[in-house]
Amino acid sequence: MRIADLCRKYSVTAPTIYKILKRGRGNNLSVHKSTNARYRVIEYGLKRLAKIERQIEEKLKKLAKRYNKEYPGEMVHFDTKRLPLLHGETTTTQRDYLFVGIDDFSRKLYANILPDKTQESAAAFLTQVIEECTYIIEVAYSDNGTEYRGTEGTHAFMKICEEHKIAQQHTKVRHPQTNGKAERAIKTLMELWNEKTVFKNREHRKKELMRFMNYYNTVKPHAGIEGDTPLEKLLHYFYPSEL
Repeated sequence: MRIADLCRKYSVTAPTIYKILKRGRGNNLSVHKSTNARYRVIEYGLKRLAKIERQIEEKLKKLAKRYNKEYPGEMVHFDTKRLPLLHGETTTTQRDYLFVGIDDFSRKLYANILPDKTQESAAAFLTQVIEECTYIIEVAYSDNGTEYRGTEGTHAFMKICEEHKIAQQHTKVRHPQTNGKAERAIKTLMELWNEKTVFKNREHRKKELMRFMNYYNTVKPHAGIEGDTPLEKLLHYFYPSEL
């Protein structure tokens, strides 16, 4: 028989066949067990099963983190992004900052462009979100930026939270990526609003932001809320019997 035929018949590799033939030529006809202990002991199977179970558990943990809150306002995510310079502006021109807030339950987006990244600007934006909300905000979730966190009792953003009985939660230190929903919203804004539009000036940029937010909240379907728009998600929650 050919080596290839022996490999197929016994489901082994060619080197194994050659090794056995070499032993045979030397009249070594004893039975040789595999030197690979994995295939000789049941412990290997148990260890392999335990490893697979750990992998499944890790995947389930990651999936569990992709949560949605149960009602509007249970948690609103906040984040800030420095905007690029417009055509004709120089590196000495003061940058504008994009502030966003997104409701965890409905994905309702709130946004505004402010002249700096200070606690006062963050407080002004939070006040705007509170006024625009049709529901009560229970928790404000953000990174540990100085616009969101500072000395208790004097920090502008924290004072607004305290006045409106809004609890604050923050990402782990040096792990801003855990504020994923706000970061995803900013990425979408930059890709579909900032990069797709040629702004004439800063006022035009603000107007286009408002236009895009209307599209985001009332037209764009969101996979995270089963293809609904944020408006539809809120309407289903507040008026379930009418839809």
